[in-house]
Amino acid sequence: MNKKKVVAQLPPIAKETTNSRGYALEMEALSLVGVEIVEASTDSIETFIEEVRDAEALMVSWGIKITKEIIANLEKCVVISSGSVGVDMIDVDAATEAGIVVTNVPDVFIEETADHTMTLLLATYRRITVMNDMVRRGEWTKGRPLLDEFPRLWGQTLGLFAFGNIATAVARRAKAFGLHLIAHDPYVSELKIVAEGVEPVSMGELLERSDFLSLHPALNEETRGIMSTAQFATMKNSAVLINCGRGGVVDEAALIRALENGEIAAAGLDVFEKEPPELDNPLFSMDNVILTPHAASASSRMRPTARRRVGREISLVLNGKWPMSAVNPAVLPRVNLERWQPYPMLRGPNR
Repeated sequence: MNKKKVVAQLPPIAKETTNSRGYALEMEALSLVGVEIVEASTDSIETFIEEVRDAEALMVSWGIKITKEIIANLEKCVVISSGSVGVDMIDVDAATEAGIVVTNVPDVFIEETADHTMTLLLATYRRITVMNDMVRRGEWTKGRPLLDEFPRLWGQTLGLFAFGNIATAVARRAKAFGLHLIAHDPYVSELKIVAEGVEPVSMGELLERSDFLSLHPALNEETRGIMSTAQFATMKNSAVLINCGRGGVVDEAALIRALENGEIAAAGLDVFEKEPPELDNPLFSMDNVILTPHAASASSRMRPTARRRVGREISLVLNGKWPMSAVNPAVLPRVNLERWQPYPMLRGPNR
């Protein structure tokens, strides 16, 4: 029996952890549908196109963006599966037009990212890195006067821009710290937001009222650079920005100006417009900014679970069934896939 060709396109860090296991985690599900995994070269677009031309499925992550040009050259592909929540490395519209299902893993590392969001919020607000440096420099007496300038956390307002799985998990954690919660998400029912004890607000209210603003939207043409000069000018001068979502939703130059001009007070960032950022990035020299290297989702569980999930999603589609998490559910009525889920799901094609 001829095996179905699945092409893996992985960044270097994923290759280091994947090659040693020979895609064993993905193959737990894929072996059931007779698959051969081939690792693609990402040296050039032209080489990549030739290697994926006859693939029936793609497993993708950061590296070469799966553009309209690449998708136009996919002769047999029925599914493109991302091992992350974000799918901005895939031209989803082009995939939909071509009748290709795009899947992601929206529920694999919710808790890790929510933990990291709260970590940055607390560390940035309490100026933990500044305090650490004071102790190490022998400036023991300077810490308390600095923190005397800030009100206590209890009773302040945390604003959530987008209210998906991760923002929901952040809201549940934030309640324990006595924060009042508001959220803006035009794509989520107010009933869902209110059910979590969160107040739905407009985007303008979110910016004006938030003492902390945590960003959680997907990166697309609607959200790219949505936090820019006008938005920072609307925020409180004492506000703290937290971003464990996508770097591209923030106009980084505008953020730097806002921090330099005192339009907002501080920022905790796990993601950047360009990754990795240049070492001369002005954010690196700001003591009111805490930075981490796009690691919010990382844990010992995250990558193995995501890899298994990718394998299961591709296996479902190659076996003629709907995936669990279709990013582009509009394509499903146009493809020859069987609906198998007996009940509506919180995420995926039934939403």
